[in-house]
Amino acid sequence: MKIHALPAFTDNIIWGLESAGELVVVDPGQAEPVLQFLADQSLGLSGILITHHHADHTGGISDLLNQFPSRTVGPLPVFGPGYCKSLGVTHEVTDGSEVWLFNHSLRLETMACPGHTVDHIAFFAHPSGQAPLLFCGDTLFAGGCGRLLGGTASQLFQSLGRFAALPDDTRVFCAHEYTLSNLLFAAQALPENAAIRNRLIQVKDQRAQGLSTLPSTIGLEKKTNPFLLSVAEANLAEFAARRTAKDNFRP
Repeated sequence: MKIHALPAFTDNIIWGLESAGELVVVDPGQAEPVLQFLADQSLGLSGILITHHHADHTGGISDLLNQFPSRTVGPLPVFGPGYCKSLGVTHEVTDGSEVWLFNHSLRLETMACPGHTVDHIAFFAHPSGQAPLLFCGDTLFAGGCGRLLGGTASQLFQSLGRFAALPDDTRVFCAHEYTLSNLLFAAQALPENAAIRNRLIQVKDQRAQGLSTLPSTIGLEKKTNPFLLSVAEANLAEFAARRTAKDNFRP
């Protein structure tokens, strides 16, 4: 299985999972990048995964369904929270649901992770012969976490705690390229943290070359993400204060 990053808008990333000539996409806020990639690579679309209801994650669903109304075994499946049924979700998933892709060759488990929104879920998988992977939408970012746009700090704190318990080599496929801004904040919040300073230097170089900083890993986030560091210390008050400070941070 291959995983592709399809840029959308200014900093969104639509992740595409490819296997045996088929593609499944995660959070297609726009249809155009997906349609162009499918055409360029001569692939078919066999499913859509949705983490939450925000338009920059769901806006392309209807156009994709119009282009790919069905597949051999039935209508194109769109997996996501029940809150998103009006946006095109056909298969509601909740915490602990199983999603099977590519003729049952890939199993994903859903994890409820409210905080950024109340309906947010993530998709976790451990493909054979590969490191685990996590499609976490806007809950966890490289060097940061999502804003509170419907959920609470306590919910987000608990959700990130679930992610932190995943294997350290889990690849983190978040939905935005926010790493540089997040690490600039992290370096200000924790100026004595050498791991954050070193990662910031690397990320500055990557972005200067026009390179993506994603995916990250859970292990790296546990060392350099100020919000996961608060989770590790079981310090909800610090976590909430950092989230508020990040909201007001201007790099």
